[in-house]
This record gives sequence, structure tokens and C-alpha cells, in this order.
Amino acid sequence: MAAISGKVVQHNLVAKCCQQDRELSTKYRLHYCPLNRRNLLPPVVGRLAWNGNSTMQLGTLSKFKRGIVYCNAASSFTAIPSVEKNHFLKLQNGSDIRGVAIDGVEGEPLTLTEPVTEAIAAGFAGWLLEKKKDDSSKCLRVSVGHDSRISAQKLQDAVSRGLARAGVEVIQYGLASTPAMFNSTLTVNEEFSCPVDGSIMITASHLPYNRNGFKFFTSAGGLGKPDIKDILERAADMYKCIANNDSKGGQTAVSLTVKRVDYMSVYASNLVAAVRKAAGNIEKPLEGFHIVVDAGNGAGGFFVGKVLEPLGAITSGSQFLEPDGLFPNHIPNPEDKTAMKALTKAVHDNRADLGIIFDTDVDRSAAVDSSGREFNRNRLIALMSAIILEEHPGTTIVTDSVTSDGLTTFIEKKLGGKHHRFKRGYKNVIDEAIRLNSVGEEAHLAIETSGHGALKENHWLDDGAYLMVKLLNKLASARTSGLGGSSKVLTDMVEDLKEPAVAVEFRLKIDQNHSDLKAGSFRDYGEAVLKQLENAVDSDTKLLKAPVNYEGVRVSGYGGWFLLRLSLHDPVLPLNIEAPSNEDAVKLAHDVLNAVKEFTALDTSALTKFVGV
Repeated sequence: MAAISGKVVQHNLVAKCCQQDRELSTKYRLHYCPLNRRNLLPPVVGRLAWNGNSTMQLGTLSKFKRGIVYCNAASSFTAIPSVEKNHFLKLQNGSDIRGVAIDGVEGEPLTLTEPVTEAIAAGFAGWLLEKKKDDSSKCLRVSVGHDSRISAQKLQDAVSRGLARAGVEVIQYGLASTPAMFNSTLTVNEEFSCPVDGSIMITASHLPYNRNGFKFFTSAGGLGKPDIKDILERAADMYKCIANNDSKGGQTAVSLTVKRVDYMSVYASNLVAAVRKAAGNIEKPLEGFHIVVDAGNGAGGFFVGKVLEPLGAITSGSQFLEPDGLFPNHIPNPEDKTAMKALTKAVHDNRADLGIIFDTDVDRSAAVDSSGREFNRNRLIALMSAIILEEHPGTTIVTDSVTSDGLTTFIEKKLGGKHHRFKRGYKNVIDEAIRLNSVGEEAHLAIETSGHGALKENHWLDDGAYLMVKLLNKLASARTSGLGGSSKVLTDMVEDLKEPAVAVEFRLKIDQNHSDLKAGSFRDYGEAVLKQLENAVDSDTKLLKAPVNYEGVRVSGYGGWFLLRLSLHDPVLPLNIEAPSNEDAVKLAHDVLNAVKEFTALDTSALTKFVGV
């Protein structure tokens, strides 16, 4: 077959939709039985049909193999409401797509409908076909997975239909983790239809139950902001064609076989192999260790039965492993205080050696030692830095902008590494680490205070489970070396980390309807606030601006520091302050308040209350 660009495929598809299928202003409904929450794989169903003819033909699917189930589903037709292009663009959230997928929450109208989802998936297929145009002789394969959200099943169905429009072979994983989805583009295992050409994870991380969204991957990694915008623009074109045709033309249903694969078993077995290798190829290197997991009713429950138990660990007391998209126990978020308290209690109640917690889609994690000390935020970064710098002395550790001065001292003075503090946003941190390596500066770890972390050895995959495997490796290898059999080996590695007595964050919101904006953008207004603060700092001898800084205004003073920056997506200026005492923190807050008080569209009420004026 001659090479065909993704845009040609997409545009031909749009034209055929408009010309041949005038009844295509429809949405499709698959008659799936309810999600079996006790099974990693969703149920098998009937025949999948869609309207329109792709210019690319489906490849012949391989015969039934272990770990694979074939299924189809049937569709029916109702009218699709009109949606403007701007609606699609508003769904972009940096390098992700997020929207409201469940109706009924006051003030949060439905934005991520099934037809919109179909169009987004078709847009991704068009984008992917263009990227893979030099290899268009074969049918492209895309894996689709989801976390435990209650909207996951219907969106997975819609994504599959959208991919089918472009003749893409669909491989459904069912309940899965975000890191596993990326990993499926790297795994070489034809029995499980790997590697796939692209991957879509249906998730909205730790956001409320009514939200959902998408993350996209190829073997090169997660897609960036320009790619997401491109996909959404393609999706808007696809949707407009579908929704605007109302004549009574014929319908042509073309069936597509969808594979269902238990890829999480493949992914988990790789994690098990990594721990065994670190312990000198011992079959059960964690035998005798008591480790509890809190999955927060997200997708991380697999870690108990598929990783820890095969390694010999005792896992009694693990909690909230059952997927439940209503998140009835706590928000699945390592940064959430209630979630961390729940894990700490589980560790104490079960006298466990270690506790592990994941966010909803397992790309973030944190831990608690046997004494209840948390390894999250700066402490998790310090621990991971200590482990990585043992393996790669002198390497650079890339973090986000809100990490502490104490962490810098720990990495550079105690560990002998280099701390490169960059911008907020896990994709920014990972991309910066990749850039440093490309210009000759060795970096092996990119990690955010949120719990996002990626390692060079793991293809810069943003993987909360793999971070925890590095901790397990340390436990296992320490025991093998006769250095102990508890989490104290981890605690001792960060004992010299200097932590602030006071650490606070304020979110200063910009009122976009305020007259002070003069019809300008909140981003321009926020930049003006930052410039004013910078000028004030320059004229104050008690304050010292950071000589190297990539985001906002970072300043040292009174034994502590503050950082005021503009949020990546929202009309908010987050202010972080760390200080050796509450009095010193108030002094820093007072200086910021004085500098920005003339900006009346900025809500400084929380800061004013903290200062006490």
C-alpha cells in the first residue's frame, strides 16, 4: 500500500462521512453489561458497528491466543447535538484532555459526551496516521485502558468507535494504569498485540467522580501541548461533519473485531522481575516484609496480588483495593492529608514495615515507613535522589519549582549531586531532564513534589509503581547484603534532610470579571503582578532573588523563602512560603502582600488573614 498521510486519511474520511452517510449525525450506544469490578478485564460483548468507510482497510486479526478475548458490539442511532470548535479546545488541560463526563453536579455541565469522545479518538487516529505515514503498509494498533471511574466503560466504548472510524485496530485493556498504557508502546510481545503504535488512557487522575479525560502516548512518550491542540482541532472537524448532516441517506454498518487483552499481567510481571534482579535473582526477595497498599479504590489494587505477593511480601491490612469510581473512602491522591492519614493508620494497625499509596491511575505514589513517617513531597524526592545518586554519582536531579532549599542542600552537599529546579508540571520536568541529557548534562531522575516521577532507566516513563519498585529494590538488596530487614534502611537515607518548621501555600485567585483587568486576560494581569513583586524585591535589601529561576518570582529572606508563580491553566497565583518559624513566614507573607496590594482583582484575603492585618 502506498504511503498515505494522516491528514489525507482524516479528510477523506470526513468527506465520505458527509457524502455517503447523511444519517451520521448520531451517537452510538453499546449494550455492555455492567463493569465487573472484581475483574481487571471488562465484560465481553457483541458486534461493534459504525458508519462511514475508512480509506485504510483493517488488517487481518491474528487467531485467538492466551490472554486475548475477541469481541464485537452493535450500535444504534440518535441525533447528536451541535458543538462548537471552541468546546473542544476548552477540554485541553496542558498535555491532557479533561472534562465533565457525568451529568448532575450543579454548575458543571456535561462536556465530555460519547460523541465528543468518539471525535477525539478519531482525531488521535488521524494524528497518529500522519506520524506513522512512513509505515502505513500495516494497520495501526492502539491500546485503550481506563481507571476506575464510573464513566470509564462508556468512554472506552466511544473511544473504540472513534478509532474504528479511521481503520485502527483496537486493543482494549479494561482497568489499567497510565504507566502500563505507555509501556504497551514499548513491550515486544505479539501474543499480547504489542508493541502498539499508540495508546489512550481514560483518566482524570484524582479529580472528582464526575470528571474524566484522556492521556495519549506513543513510543516516544506522552504527547505535548501542541499535539493535544492538533488532536482537538481534528476532532472538531470530525464532529462538525457528523453533527451537521441531517438528510436521509443510507447507513452502512461495517463490523470491527476488538481484542481484549490482560496486559496488566505483562506489565506487573516486569515490575516483579526488576525487584528479583536487584536482589540477585532471588525468587521471593520480600519474604517476611509486611507491606500494606492503599489503592484509594483506583486502578492500583493490582500491585498487591500481581507484584508484592509473588515477591513473598505479607500484604494483610491493604485497603481500598476494589475499584470504585465514587471513591468512597478518600481521594486517591498522595498529596491529600486524609489519604496519607489513612495509609499511616493502616501501617500502625498492622505493624507493617512499609505502606504504599497510589493515585487513581498509578502515575503518582508515596510511602510511609514503619514509624509512620511519610515519604512524599520533598521527602520522597530526597529518598529517590539518594537511591539514584548511589547508582549514578554526581548526576542531576530535575524537580519542579516548589521544592525546598533544604532539598537543594541535601542533594548537593550531602549526596554530591546537582539540583536543577525547573517549572511546575510533570511533563515540563521530564522534558527538561531529557533536554539536559541531549546537551551533555547527565540526568537520571525527573520528579515533582506531587509524586510524579520518571527515570532515565525506565524510558522516562511517569510511573508511580516503578518509583515504589525502586524502594522495594532497596529493601530487598539491603536484606541480601545483611544491612537489615525493615524500612529503617529507607528512613536513614533521608535523615539529614533539613525540613522547614513552617510550610504554607496560598492560592491567590484573579477575578476575571473585575474592572481592574480592563477586559484583558488573566495571564497578562498575573504577569503584571509578578513584575511588580520583582521590582519590590529588587529594592529591598532584606530579600534576595534567586539567581537561577525558571518560573515566577523566587526569593530568600528571614531564613526562609517564597515563590509566587502563575498557574499553568487557571486564573490563580499560587504562593508557597517555607520558613524556620511562623514569625519568619509572616514576615515573608507581609512583604508579598505589600508588593501586590494595589492589584484589586487579586484575592489576597487568605494572605491578609495569615499576616494578621
